[in-house]
Amino acid sequence: MDNSEQSPAERSPAGPSQKANHLCILVHGLWGNPGHLAYLASSLRNKFSEDKLHILVAKTNSGTFTYDGIETGAERVTQEIETCLEELGTTVQKLSIVGYSLGGLVARYAIGLLYSRGWFDKIQPVNFTTFATPHLGVRTPLRGYHSRLWNVFGSRTLSKSGRQLFTIDSFRDTGRPILVVLADPDSIFVRALSLFKHRTLYANIINDRSAPYYTTAITCTDPYIDLSTLNISYLERFSPIILDPAQPAVRKPVEAPLPFYTRVSNSTQALAARIPLYALLLILIPIGSVVWTVNSGIQSFRSSKRIRLHEQRKATGGYSSYRIPLLVSENAQSAANGAFENLNRVQSQEYLSQDSEEIPFAEDTEEDEESPEKPLLKRQTSGSELKRTTSRKSDFPVLALSQEQFLMIRNLDEVGWRKYLVHIHNVRHTHAAIIVRSAKPSFEEGKVVVRHWLDEEFEI
Repeated sequence: MDNSEQSPAERSPAGPSQKANHLCILVHGLWGNPGHLAYLASSLRNKFSEDKLHILVAKTNSGTFTYDGIETGAERVTQEIETCLEELGTTVQKLSIVGYSLGGLVARYAIGLLYSRGWFDKIQPVNFTTFATPHLGVRTPLRGYHSRLWNVFGSRTLSKSGRQLFTIDSFRDTGRPILVVLADPDSIFVRALSLFKHRTLYANIINDRSAPYYTTAITCTDPYIDLSTLNISYLERFSPIILDPAQPAVRKPVEAPLPFYTRVSNSTQALAARIPLYALLLILIPIGSVVWTVNSGIQSFRSSKRIRLHEQRKATGGYSSYRIPLLVSENAQSAANGAFENLNRVQSQEYLSQDSEEIPFAEDTEEDEESPEKPLLKRQTSGSELKRTTSRKSDFPVLALSQEQFLMIRNLDEVGWRKYLVHIHNVRHTHAAIIVRSAKPSFEEGKVVVRHWLDEEFEI
């Protein structure tokens, strides 16, 4: 798709308003386009008039352009934001940014660029929100050959963005993955993020096949693998979609196991019911895999050409102003190396046992009250303050994350977030439903999520 040619449906529902003093930027995800954010944009406009809020739906990083890497996309989006700010002049006094899926990572990079260029000295950062954003990447948190195979294969099918999402890249001269740099406390990105008055994320607890719960919620545990074992609590006005952050879920009392014959019978019936599906998948998966691999190869080749052109423009002045120091502190690199060493020492048996391959459990040890390893962030009942607390002992499984991912969790939680967990019931792929990515009746539950965000979180 040519980014310069967008259909009317893919553009923001509102043009520039010289009266509005608040600019809100919406950034779509991988393979996305501005049309994916149409419901978010129209809901914002219905809530806030053009005299209150100007809406910019970023369009310069659409379609397969999202293959080109987080920093490349962010530089495009930042240039779009700066152009808009220059057109609006001094009327803009507040700025908010919303990222969906990969767009949340692009947004985190873009605000670092805005921060470094002095925009936040003139404009107040207000709302930073992500919906279903893979803050920790998309590496499968399982051990064994099958997951290693997927992590290797998947990382090579989405060009530069794929390597970054699977954290196998080495970003510039840092020697670290870009996602780790984005979460470095001494980086311009975390400095920028910390300036926002509200930092909020929404994460699907089930059926998000694009960005699983652990990465969108920035956590090392997943209590929601089997909902039948949990009692889930919801916010009263947003039930049964938004979980109550104060006490989202507790385990049900353990019931006596069914008789052996009953368990075997139930398992046999369930297997028999799935046989037609398995047969179909045996036919479709090889065909789909070949088509996907060929298309990914073509798109990766095109992406590499675009990246080279982008770098040439940067070298000749097009994006050169965005090639800036990423770390604020001169000692940031040595501090980061020390953090990696400390994390490596802590991770081992305390995080993962050797008993389970799919869902490793942490050892049953009590943590220090100030330990950052299992953060639980709660929203105050009044005011907008962010409070960070920790769970002293978790009886939920701890995922087999990488050392970098544990480090990202600690650093990002230190910044402070309000985390809202979303339970969408009616679709099998909740990634699109959480923002009502298209006008499907089955996505109606996502409207509750958007209503919560606008009523409870978004400050004009």
